[in-house]
Amino acid sequence: MTHQPAVSAQASGTREARRVAVASFVGTAIEWYDFFLYGAAAALVFGPQFFPSSNPAVSQLASLTTFAVGFLARPVGGIVAGHFGDRIGRKRMLVISLLIMGTATVLVGLLPTYAQIGVAAPILLVVLRLAQGVGVGAEWGGAALMAVEHAPPSRRGLYGAAPQLGVPAGAIVANLVLLVASTSTREAFVEWGWRLGFLVSFVLVIFGLVIRRRLTESPLFEEAARHRPARVPLLEVLRDHPLAVLRAVFVTGASTAMGYIILTYILSYGTAEVGYSRNELLIVVILTSVVQLGAIYGLSGLADRFGRRKVIAAGAIAQAVAALLFFLVFDTGVFVLALVACVVTVITVSAQYGPLPALLSDQFPTRIRYSGVSLGYQLGNVVGGGLAPVVATAIFTASGSSLLVGVYLAGMALLALVAVALTPRGEA
Repeated sequence: MTHQPAVSAQASGTREARRVAVASFVGTAIEWYDFFLYGAAAALVFGPQFFPSSNPAVSQLASLTTFAVGFLARPVGGIVAGHFGDRIGRKRMLVISLLIMGTATVLVGLLPTYAQIGVAAPILLVVLRLAQGVGVGAEWGGAALMAVEHAPPSRRGLYGAAPQLGVPAGAIVANLVLLVASTSTREAFVEWGWRLGFLVSFVLVIFGLVIRRRLTESPLFEEAARHRPARVPLLEVLRDHPLAVLRAVFVTGASTAMGYIILTYILSYGTAEVGYSRNELLIVVILTSVVQLGAIYGLSGLADRFGRRKVIAAGAIAQAVAALLFFLVFDTGVFVLALVACVVTVITVSAQYGPLPALLSDQFPTRIRYSGVSLGYQLGNVVGGGLAPVVATAIFTASGSSLLVGVYLAGMALLALVAVALTPRGEA
């Protein structure tokens, strides 16, 4: 059953809706800056720094596994924040999530390496990565719902895309910082240059906290709070809406899997197996993320006009095709072709990713929406984004075939297509 927000709850007005959308974008961009900075560093330097091994492939796989560990913690953050977000409000959870993420990121920048403190270094790195995962897991549901629940009814896809825009924005800033840091010598970058981006996060988090503290609470939450809130929202979600959660997992999984292949996996695969330079791939990721900003905005607007189910389904079909062709083009070793492959593929991802907050929000009533949306989305990120770089590395290591990696990603897209086809129509 599809649940639609009451029109009377949109009294905050278009101006307030825009202000909330901008604030959701800025705060989310900061959190994703932290998250992607870790992903890029895991692909480029964390292997030898924290997981030294005589076999570089083993070292690299261990490093990328810590990236996946953060995703395993995301459902925990989503569940905890969802519980309190449904009971006491969305705004408070946004402030707490930003503090958790920012603190963990700065501490990664200060963390001693394996050579300095031995096995304690990778253990502490994993702990901090878990904290990052909790922070991002708590973040997304609140940012998405604040944007969607403040939005005019006919523009919920576009306004709801605000936190999605934070993903490429965060990736752009993170990779620009790494690109600047990498202008130093290779030795300097590996020894200390990579740390600068993590320490810069302190300033960004302060900026984000100032913006978020000025937000007004979701009008739909305030209306729902006048009635008796759910005692344990998660249990109500699992009891009454298990299929909605399952659909959310698979719709989310495809776009995040392909997205993280482009944003993290190609940094290690492209340098080690194809022969691109580190800076070439950082530039590819930056330019691709710029395109994704425009693609998410434009395609989310189209979803409001033509329907979210239709746009997301079209994106899933296009991703299945793009995934099978991606490595054939990327493996040429030609910079321009690598850029084309990433840009075309990320447009297919954006068609699914941009309208996602509005689509998922429609599937749960307001009183348990934070819990339902967060659980489905974060589990989808575990199945898709978190495991994708590790699965891709394992597939290639075992088979030596990048084509099989493409088949895996195409399969994820087809699962998303089935899930969105089974999503109730309603406003979607």
